[in-house]
Parts: sequence; structure tokens; C-alpha cells
Amino acid sequence: MKFLNHQIFNLFVVMIVVITTSVLNTSFVTAQKIPTPTEHFGFYPGTDKMLFDYENLISYLKKLDEVSENVAMKKIGHSPMGKPMYVMFISSAKNIQNLDKLKEINKELALNPNLTQKEQKEYIHQGKVFFLFTLSMHSNEVAPSQALPLIAYELITSADDAIQKQLNDVVYMVVPNSNPDGMNMIVNHYNKYKDTKYDGSSMPGVYHKYVGHDNNRDFVALTQTDTKAISNLFSNEWFPQVMVEKHQMGSTGPRFYVDPPHDPIAENIDAGIWNWMKVFGSRTVTKMTEEGLAGVTHSYLYDDYWPGATATCIWKNVIGMLTEAASVKYATPIYIEPNELQASGKGMGEYKKSINMPEPWEGGWWRLSDLMKYEISSTKAYLETASIHKNEILKFRNDLCKKEVEKGRTEAPYYYIFPIEQHDQSELVHLVNLLNEHGIKIYELKKNILIDQTTFSKGDIIIPLAQPFRAFIKEMLESQVFPARHYTPGGEMIKPYDITSWSLPLHKGVKVFEINQKKELFENSYQLVDIPYNLFTPSAQEFNAVLLTSNYNNSYQAVFAALKNGNKVEQILENYEQDGIKAPKGSFVVYLSKNDEALLNQLNFSPVYLDHNINVKTKPVKLPRIALIESYFHPMDAGWTRYVFDTYNIPFTVLNPDEIKEAKLSKDFDLIVIPDEQKSVLIDGEYKSEDRQYFMKYPPEYLKGMGNEGYEKLLKFIHDGGKAIAWRNATALFCGMQNIELDKNKKETFEFPVKDISGGLIKAGFSSPGSLLRIRLDTNHPITYGMQEEVGVFHRSSPVFTTWQPYFDVDRRVIGIFPEREILISGYADNEKELGNKTSIVWLKKGKGQVVLFSFNPQFRASSPATYKLLFNSLLL
Repeated sequence: MKFLNHQIFNLFVVMIVVITTSVLNTSFVTAQKIPTPTEHFGFYPGTDKMLFDYENLISYLKKLDEVSENVAMKKIGHSPMGKPMYVMFISSAKNIQNLDKLKEINKELALNPNLTQKEQKEYIHQGKVFFLFTLSMHSNEVAPSQALPLIAYELITSADDAIQKQLNDVVYMVVPNSNPDGMNMIVNHYNKYKDTKYDGSSMPGVYHKYVGHDNNRDFVALTQTDTKAISNLFSNEWFPQVMVEKHQMGSTGPRFYVDPPHDPIAENIDAGIWNWMKVFGSRTVTKMTEEGLAGVTHSYLYDDYWPGATATCIWKNVIGMLTEAASVKYATPIYIEPNELQASGKGMGEYKKSINMPEPWEGGWWRLSDLMKYEISSTKAYLETASIHKNEILKFRNDLCKKEVEKGRTEAPYYYIFPIEQHDQSELVHLVNLLNEHGIKIYELKKNILIDQTTFSKGDIIIPLAQPFRAFIKEMLESQVFPARHYTPGGEMIKPYDITSWSLPLHKGVKVFEINQKKELFENSYQLVDIPYNLFTPSAQEFNAVLLTSNYNNSYQAVFAALKNGNKVEQILENYEQDGIKAPKGSFVVYLSKNDEALLNQLNFSPVYLDHNINVKTKPVKLPRIALIESYFHPMDAGWTRYVFDTYNIPFTVLNPDEIKEAKLSKDFDLIVIPDEQKSVLIDGEYKSEDRQYFMKYPPEYLKGMGNEGYEKLLKFIHDGGKAIAWRNATALFCGMQNIELDKNKKETFEFPVKDISGGLIKAGFSSPGSLLRIRLDTNHPITYGMQEEVGVFHRSSPVFTTWQPYFDVDRRVIGIFPEREILISGYADNEKELGNKTSIVWLKKGKGQVVLFSFNPQFRASSPATYKLLFNSLLL
């Protein structure tokens, strides 16, 4: 018996040894399989002069996904140029296995206001904090994405108990690069000039297909596929409780910025969001300083009033934050003298030890590797903070959901209602679909309702504010009133960091009613709308044409598509009303048939189907041959113009300013579009102002403008019958005295009877940092087809015109003026009375040609559709 027991004991020991050895070997093999960043990239990330590109980054992260049970990679969309975009999850193996279940818990906590205390407690016990990091949205800010492989490798290989606990409590959720196209553009540019005289130079053009640095201004309008993919993570799919967007800033101030922000802050945001920012910010500054990282600041420079960036998530109950790190020249080190360090903007008057920067950095060499230490340290501090406060954060998310829904039930406004009948019904369709993308539930009335002599009709759109994202609904649908804050009582006002107006109804030109009383009339009177929302109805009868109203932006989208397709298009030149058909002047007759399905698919409203010619005066519409002038100097406005043109099926050819001298303008083009750009950039290839010239950090081959030769050629193009459209700063090209050479032996001096008088208005106290201002239109001019008598235009430190009596073969017409009072519609303006009766839109004639000048950007960041038709009509003059 003893012998048998001894055999069993020996067998048991052997089994234990085999199993233990097997487990150890498996662990050893797995550890061996996880490649280090250096093994994969061939250099240690952060090494001077070394950068990897997007494909190399993603291939490394996919390797980690393949070999580590702590990693999961999921595709979330694609970039504007077609690159796949991903979110990576790093957490404990158990959390990664249970991602789908944890995702459902996130959704319940975020969206279910009816959870019982017991249900909420159970979800908090089972749930994890999902912390979303978005990296290097601005592609010249390379450090966050370059640091990610080091962060990921440490998290999945570390045996540190503290990190293991954090990964048990928290799911690190990261978009490896928010702008894949731009990342490759910057890396390629850097490598091209590395170790040359122009090492670290600025990249010509925008680091994006369209919008460059403005990509983090797109989280309201959601026009770009990359911003859509990121927004969807916190609006509709994963519902992370915490988020941080990682950027870089200038080189000569603090080394690192963390939230909380400076005033002003958004008034629709719950106090708890701001307080949680302080919790995360305080611990992060403390941990980074303890690790010897100096120059970390908070409550400095950046406010959080405007919702254009990924911080839009705070209006959706996410604890959303920002970091900014001091830049180098991509991966090239810089040296900063101590007396070059300075503070700029609100929150710090001097670069000195202060409550907002308790440990200043003293200057010296500053490298990409230094930035990455700050990136790694801040990331670990954020994860640690989320782990410490796991249960509180999860409870806060659901408590805030309940609180916002209850506010919507008990506090005005209770509803926003959009009548189905709109001046531009197509923009109502766009608005409904956009709000759905933002995670808002949209309804339609099931019956007519009369309130205070206003009848709301069955089918009108109604949006209740008793929703978890109530703050977002209210922020987006109300007119903005800037929360003026001052540095001292009665002292200087704190200026906003960016724009001050974003009201979707106002910017789209859509009428909305805010319901602040008698809410009981609407209870049980609405139902969910079908998504995607569309008001197009196909014809049941034969037809050979459609009549498209000039009131709708979508009509122009279909018209330009038809012109590209070769369809016959006519424009009616007078108001038409006959046989029950009504159409304003400027509307279009597009000849097609049922076989032209692609053209009909452009429509989101129901056209008038025609089986006969209508008796009205018309003119043929031809597709203009358009040149779009785009400088080399990060021309974001030109990029937005390209996006709008592509979206509306408007073909164009890009010309850089220096190409104008050699271009055959009259032979190849009918029209030249010149988006917002400084006159000195367009002509001389450099920035200048009255009192200084700016050093341009571009390689010399890009420091070119059209020169005087090209400038005169542009004016001659107009004189001979060409057309030009310019806005904002580019309008300076067409103000005042001009010279052209009519032929080799004949020169002419003439005057465009218009000039910019904004400088005098600013001296008189006027300012508008990005607001919606009212102008009145001459509705008898073709430029204003489809427009109402008044419209809000986006005015941001823009020109203001005056005109006078012209001479010889020059003429002018004032198309839009500011009224004498009640000019501000949304946002902030100081001393707006100075604008009273001043000019905003001018039509000019010279010889056989025409010029249209807008003081404002008619397509500002693709977020001002109310003024698109002014641009489209100008294209078709």
C-alpha cells in the first residue's frame, strides 16, 4: 500500500512538473513572440531623426493583436483617402474576452435612465472604465502616435502589479492615428528633407485630403470620414466614459498642458464633467512632476466653450479632455534658450512658477524622445486615475444620464420642432440625419397640434430634450450667447479660443421652434422617424424632366451632377406658378428619364415631375470650367472649398498661384475661384502685414506667388470676359487701383470701386471672432436666386466693404449689406453698430468680365450651408 501511495505521489509530482513546465514554456514562448518596438521598426521610437509611417504603425499593432491575449484591434472606418482606421483595446485577458458584454454595459450606463439602483450597482460591479485616447489628429504633431508602440508594449508585457490592476479595472481604448493620410504625408515630407538645409521645414499643402489642421473643427458637422469614425465610437457604439485627445503646441512655452481648461467653459455642461477634469488633471500633473517632468501646466490658454473638436463628447456625458505637448521639428531636436521661454494667452501672465505651472522647465535641448516621455507618463497617470475611481466614474455616467433625461422632462426647453415645410427642405433632411449620427433620437408628429396660434403639422420633426445627450441637443439647436468672463471685475474680457457660433438650424437656414411651455400637448403625439431620413418620392407616371427649386441646396447638387452627365439643363428666369406648380426664379429644369437613376438618387426631396414643357422664360445652363487657386501654405479654406465642390459634383482644376503665369486662362477656364488667402501669399508667396514680413518655413520651391505678371494676367482674363469669385482676405486682390496690359503696346490703369474698411471699424471697437451676423440681400440679382431677404453669414475678423461711383468700363452692384441694428444672430460681437449699413457682398464688372466678392467665407468649414447658394449661383453667372 505504501508502495502504491509512493507511486501515485511520484506520478502526481511528475504531472505537476510537466504541467508547470508546459505553462512556463507557453508563457516564455508567448513573451518571445511579442516583438519589441525596436525589433519591428528597426529603431527605438523617439530616436532623433526617425519616424515610422501609418502602415508600419498598424502592422506592429496587428502583430500585438495576433500574439497577445491582452489586445484586440477593430476596424472603425476609413480615411478620406481610403486608409483603414482602427481602434485598439488593451486590457486584461478576461476583459478582452468579454468586450461585447462590457460594450453592452457601457451602453446601459450611458443611455438607460430607468436602471434600478440594484441594476446600476450590478453594472458598476461588472463594468470597466473605457478610456478612449485619440492621437495625432494634427499630423505635424507626431509624438502621440510615435509613442503608442512603447505604451502598448509596456502595458501588455509588464508584470507590475499596479499596471495589472489598472488593466483589470480599465480598458485602454486608442485610435492609433486620427488622420492616417496626413501622417504619411508628414513622414514622407520629413524624410525627403531630413539632413538637408530644410530639415524640419513645413509641409506644403494640407496634411489631409481636404481640411488639414481644421479636422478637429469637424466634430459638429461630421463632414469627413475620419471624424465620423471617431465620433461614432462615443456617440453610438462603445460609449467610453473618459476620453482624451492628444495634441502638440508651440515650442517656447510650457512643455505639457493637461485639462482642466481655462474659462470660458460651456454652460450646458454638467458641473460634474468639469470637476472630473480637475480630478484627472490634478493627479496627472502630480504624477508627471514626481517623475521629474517639468513644465506641466493646466488651466492655461485653452478654453472649452466651443464644441468643434473631439471634446464634443463632453456634451454627450463623457469626461473629455485635452493634452498638448511642446513640439520639436517633427523628429529633429531643437535648443531653447531659457530667456526664449514665454507664456502666451490666458492662465499665465509670465513664464514663472505659478499655481498653473508649479515646476517650470528651464530650457535646453528638447527632443522627440522628451515629448514621448511626457506622452507615456500622462497616459499611465490617466489610466491609474481611472482605475482608482472606477466605480465612481461608472456611477457618474449613469447618474448623469438620469439627470439629463429628468432635466429634459422638467426644465424648459422641452422640445425643438422643425416644420416639414422649410425654405430649404433638403437641409432639414441633412440635419435630421446628422443628429442621428450624433446619437440623438428624432421623432415626427403623428397629428396636428395647435399651440399659441401656431399649428404644428403631422410629419413635422420633433426632438424631445428628455434624452441622455440633452446637453448636445440644446447646444446644437439654440442660438449661441457667448458667456462673457473677465480677468478682473469690470476688467478685460477673456477672449474665446475659437469660434462662437455653431447653431445647426441657423447655420443651415432651417426654421425651428423651441417649446418652453405646454409640453403636455405633445405627450404621446410623436413616433420615431425612419433613418436614413429622406423625403424623395419616385414618380409613378412617365416624365421627361424634373423641375428643381432654387430654394434647395440639394437641387444644385443634382444640377451639377446632371451637367457633368451631359444632361440638358435650363434655368427659369422668373417666378413660375401654373397648373398647381410653383417655382421661384432661378429654379432648374433638368431633362432626363427614369433611366437616369443615378441623377435622381442625388435628391433627398421630391421634385416636380414634368411630362411637358412649361411656359416660362429660361436660359441654358452650362457647366463652367473652374480653376481653383490654392496656395502652398496650409490652405485649409481652399481644402474646404474642394470638399464642398466634390460633394456638390462641381468639377474644378487646382492651380497654385505660381502656375497662373504659364496657364492658358482664357483658353482653359471660364471662372477662377480664389478662396480665403492673404494677397501677399497669392502674389509674392509670403506673408506680409503693414508693419512686418513673416519668415516662411517652407522649402524655397514653394515660396512662389503669381507675381505681378500673373496678377496682371488674372485681371486681363477678367477684362476679356472671364469671371472670378473671391472671399475674405482674397478680396484684397480686387480692391482699388489696378494695372493691366491690354496688348504689347497698351497698358491701362483702372479702379475697382470697392475697398475694405474693416481696419477703421476695428479701431472704433468692432470685433467678431467667429459669429453669425445678419445681412440683407438684393433678391433681384442672379447671385441671390433661392435666397430669402435676410441670411446669417459667418463673419470672423473679415473684411467690410464700401463702394463708390465707377468710371469707364467698370461697374458694381451691392448685393448684401449689414442692417443698421440687430446684426448679431448667434455668437459674440462687440460694437456691432459699427457695421450698420456697410457692404458685405459686391458684384463687379470690368470689360466683358465679372467679379463677385464676399466679405465672409460662404462655405465656412462646410458648416454654413445657409450661404452655399450664394456661391453656387455665382458659379453659374
